Amino acid sequence: MFGRRKLAGGRERRRYLRLDTVFPVQARLESPDKKQILSQWVQGFTSNVSRGGICLAVNNLPDDAAKLIKEKKANLFLEITLLIIRRPVDALANIAWVKEPLSPGVNHTLIGLDYIRINPKHNILIMRYAWGRRIFKPLVISLVIILGIGLAGNAYLNYRLTKNNQTLAEELAGVLRKARLAKDKIRQSAKQREFLQSKINWLESEIGFVTTQEANKKPFTSGRSKEINELIIKLTQEKNSFAQKLINLRSQEALAIAESSRLEKKQAALEKVNLDKMYNWLKVHQNLNTGLSISFEGDKDISNWAFTYDQALLIQVYAHNSDFGRAKKLLNFFAKSAKRQNGWFLNAYYASDGEPAEFIMHSGPNIWLGIAIMQYASQAQDKSYLYLAESIARCIINLQKQDPDGGIRGGPQFTWYSTEHNLDAYAFFNMLFKATRDNKYKQAADTALDWLLRHTYTHQDILVKRGKGDSTIATDTYAWSIAAIGPQKLKEIGMDPDKIMEFAEENCSVEVNFVRPNGQTVRVKGFDFAPLLHVARGGVVSSEWTAQMVVSYKIMAGYYYQKNNLERAHVYEDKANSYLAQLGNMLICSSSASGQGEGCLPYATQDFVDTGHGWMTPKGSNTGAVSGTAYTIFAYHGYNPLGIKE
Repeated sequence: MFGRRKLAGGRERRRYLRLDTVFPVQARLESPDKKQILSQWVQGFTSNVSRGGICLAVNNLPDDAAKLIKEKKANLFLEITLLIIRRPVDALANIAWVKEPLSPGVNHTLIGLDYIRINPKHNILIMRYAWGRRIFKPLVISLVIILGIGLAGNAYLNYRLTKNNQTLAEELAGVLRKARLAKDKIRQSAKQREFLQSKINWLESEIGFVTTQEANKKPFTSGRSKEINELIIKLTQEKNSFAQKLINLRSQEALAIAESSRLEKKQAALEKVNLDKMYNWLKVHQNLNTGLSISFEGDKDISNWAFTYDQALLIQVYAHNSDFGRAKKLLNFFAKSAKRQNGWFLNAYYASDGEPAEFIMHSGPNIWLGIAIMQYASQAQDKSYLYLAESIARCIINLQKQDPDGGIRGGPQFTWYSTEHNLDAYAFFNMLFKATRDNKYKQAADTALDWLLRHTYTHQDILVKRGKGDSTIATDTYAWSIAAIGPQKLKEIGMDPDKIMEFAEENCSVEVNFVRPNGQTVRVKGFDFAPLLHVARGGVVSSEWTAQMVVSYKIMAGYYYQKNNLERAHVYEDKANSYLAQLGNMLICSSSASGQGEGCLPYATQDFVDTGHGWMTPKGSNTGAVSGTAYTIFAYHGYNPLGIKE
């Protein structure tokens, strides 16, 4: 077929379809009568193929074999290897043409072969494979190009999305800054107005006094009257000057109030948009297989870690947003897949496969998981996971019974006692009692509260101790005292909720610089993990713990609204709104591909610094945190995770 009656490279050879497809081929020379093997096996590759034969390319052909091939005094027995079948394809071919090397020193020979014998099925298979390779190659190239265009387009869209989200976050920060300046201007104006009005009132009284005194004097000389008149004129002019200043000030104040009102409306709209983006940031990180989400985006050391406490917050965020499918995905992981030790859940799992990331068991994360189940059950009206919450409660109650005072230790492996864990347990047991009416949970809640009263609540310099025998101040124990126990119950047991809030603000509120991703430095006022006197690093604002305080301020405002003490309610409401606005200054855009440019909050205003409680803030500048982002969403909605809304 190849060059039949003609030579290599002739017109006839071009009549046949040839595919640039490479197959490994093993060949040996045989005599035309098939009685004698004339050479050893030589290795080659197909250069072209067709239904009638192949073009074989051979390197370093032995001289004796080359001579026989050139003189066409032999046939070639072939073993053609195809990747799609196990055994090589056998074929016998005669030599149609030979193309020897053109350059000296290059031993590369092309041999055109016509099949004498080949299994027709195998021949069809070879052609189909060759055609497939021929079509597949440009198809793959096309797909790669299309995929590349798609990836480039997606990258551009992500870039635009990230850019837009950054613009929104920066716009919110700018509006907050302007709103703060406008409010400062209103406050300054109010002080000046008060001063001017007091001066006017004083001058009016002076004029009245002088006029009265003069009228009562008889007789009076013309000289005396002139002196009094001049004084009255002077006082009147001064009063009129102050009155004009007051008119101008009121005009400026009205403009500042209008600007502040405009900025507040714009702030509310931007906060709503950014709030949606924060929720999207939480959603896009949920692993579709495990249901878990990474806790910190940006810290490479724990990039795949899903802390149990953070997952408990996420269950509540999803449930509060009626996103029950996502909540169930997480709950199913803990119900069916999560490894436990003696009934206890571990502190952390890998988000990608659900395997344990940390073989430590603290009471807090387990209790918070129980709280999340109870909140989900209440909001979804689904008690199918109640058994899981009760299994957690059994572990905590067993731990509680091991202590003569009824305290809950840090975990089964620890000897220390934390105020936080006993507050969490009080809230959890109350939720279980309301759901089951089982008195063992009411008793466990009462025991936890009694332990708090005896060991951590005082009426001395430190109102709430961090734990048993531990007088360190931890901001969250103050916020969670309000959230878990409630203002009314605190008063009933002899604690003053107002003083608890005042103490936290006086000792733990800080104002610090925060460098935004665009390099801009802004001032942020919020709550530190601990008082400055306990740490040497300077002030740090925690997004999560500031949001916890906002939730507690809103609880206090609601408490005073119910008592019809509007003045006190407004004080707490203003504080809540003020600190909530400050959290807006910390809003950043996710920088990772998985975060899709959505908004989130970093764990703190500084990375990798001591919290004062035995752990460091995450590494990495502007590391997004589930806890800070989730709790800020709680704060915006006034949602108390430690209390089920009736």
